[in-house]
Amino acid sequence: MMLTVVVLIAMAALALVLIGSSVKVITQYERGIVFRFGRVRPETRGPGLALIAPVADRLQKVNMQVITQPVPAQDGITRDNVTVRVDAVLYYRVVDPVRVAVDVQDYRAAVLQVAQASLRSIIGKSDLDDLLSNRERLNQGLELMIDSPAVGWGVHIDRVEIKDVALPESMKRSMSRQAEAERERRSRVITAEGELQASQKLAEAAEVMAEHPAALQLRLLETVVEVAAEKNSTLVLPFPVELLRFLERATPPEATPNPASAEVVSPDVAPRTTDIPTTTDDPLAASHTAAPR
Repeated sequence: MMLTVVVLIAMAALALVLIGSSVKVITQYERGIVFRFGRVRPETRGPGLALIAPVADRLQKVNMQVITQPVPAQDGITRDNVTVRVDAVLYYRVVDPVRVAVDVQDYRAAVLQVAQASLRSIIGKSDLDDLLSNRERLNQGLELMIDSPAVGWGVHIDRVEIKDVALPESMKRSMSRQAEAERERRSRVITAEGELQASQKLAEAAEVMAEHPAALQLRLLETVVEVAAEKNSTLVLPFPVELLRFLERATPPEATPNPASAEVVSPDVAPRTTDIPTTTDDPLAASHTAAPR
């Protein structure tokens, strides 16, 4: 009787163990791959409770989330012979869990090795300017290079980003001098263009003032007002020559004597005196008039 009880207890315990091993829980972001006697089943198990044969089946879970994989920094020489150190980050996810479980042993390590090799290839095919300023195109090319072999493993590459480009100190100093020279060139060009435009406007203003000389006087008065607004004790007032010419043209010419009609008097000849006869009604005054000697 005791032996029967022990056998029953052992069978119940074995049944519980078998039931516990045949019931699996799959989370929402996972998929289950069932291997029955070593052969993979074509259908995958979705999230929730999954029942498998206790002895014949083995369940393997595959993560379907987007995986962020940093790519270690790679040293390389660009097409224009510059030594750089570039690192990147890789975003990918599993789209076919059966291929991931069967076709590749460790898909994460495989994707990482392909990413490193592709990054070194991109460095050798690109110029330094492209690595610094045209990263979007390089990211697309790097994504295509990694995605080509990864598709056969059931992995899809979502995005690849080049994070940083490390340059030697000597190259940094050279680029700094180049940027400084470029800024100096731009400043000189802008200054020259400003002087050209200002000279054109000044020429137009000079033509207007030549047609209307009174505008020069108005401009002079505006200059006086601007200088007087600063409350200076000394006022230096320029007097333009054009204003003198304008005043000369505005002044009417004075009457000048005719030299042909002028009488020339010799200093050696004494001036002649003309006696003007005087008429009076007084006889006494007439008698007292003396004759000239």
